[in-house]
Amino acid sequence: MEPKYLEEILHYLKKHFNIDENAEVTMETNPGTVDKTKLKQFKETGINRISIGIQSFDEAELKFLTRIHDKQTAMQTVYNAAEIGFKNISVDLIFNLPNQTKEKWIANLETAITLPIKHLSAYSLILERGTILNKLVLDKKVTMQDDDYDADLYETTIDFLLSKGFYQYEVSNFTKTGYECVHNNAYWRYRDYLSFGTSSHSFMDGKRWWNYSSLKKYISEIELNNHAIMNSEIISKEQKHDEYVMLALRSSGLDLNEYKTLFSEEWINKSYPYLKMLQKENLIELNQSIIKLTSKGYAVCDEILKNIL
Repeated sequence: MEPKYLEEILHYLKKHFNIDENAEVTMETNPGTVDKTKLKQFKETGINRISIGIQSFDEAELKFLTRIHDKQTAMQTVYNAAEIGFKNISVDLIFNLPNQTKEKWIANLETAITLPIKHLSAYSLILERGTILNKLVLDKKVTMQDDDYDADLYETTIDFLLSKGFYQYEVSNFTKTGYECVHNNAYWRYRDYLSFGTSSHSFMDGKRWWNYSSLKKYISEIELNNHAIMNSEIISKEQKHDEYVMLALRSSGLDLNEYKTLFSEEWINKSYPYLKMLQKENLIELNQSIIKLTSKGYAVCDEILKNIL
């Protein structure tokens, strides 16, 4: 995507919406697709946060992931972004790749923290239906590591990054103080958000709607109806409660004062014995103001949420 194209989009947004002059404006990119000149042009359009999809610094892992970049290109992309003035830089990494040792994963993390980054997202490799990797696994050409190993790498990630001055504010996200992703926090704190483009989802005033994924269909619907909404749903009271709790526990914790202004205390009272058990097992922090997962709790987050909701 050319910088001029993004500049046009940002211009239209500013023309039709009241946008804070200090608003966080994030762009995602991959190493090997942007040079220093292009990064500078993106910054001049108003982009002030950049998220770089590195995934790995290990050459064999990059080849397995069919990435077009190598370790040096990945590192240079981060340095280039910092040199032209991006102060808010995030990188994405993937762990639990087939044959990935703990030493290899720690080496990835060690490389990342030597770079001028403020934020790091670490995701466990998951199988998606219809992907090449899924077919390789089904054909027994690739063997995935088991869940216990995945959990061990995840806990290693948390311990390592916390020891290096990052803190965890969501299951997969780590940041230096003051650099939490505003965009992502809007989801995790159950705030309203408005989205544009194919497949995009919006959420506002208790209603969720999403657009057509086909570009051709999207454009024809805009021309016919002035919108491209494929479907929508009204969020029920029960759904709102469960989504709110799930998102809060996945991120920086359930603020009990805010919770009590939105819902009754029935769920808390009913869940209290289970919450106390989780506290005893050092899976959550529990006091008068917050319920928050510990590092150990984050590792079994999905199981806790399944039991608690």
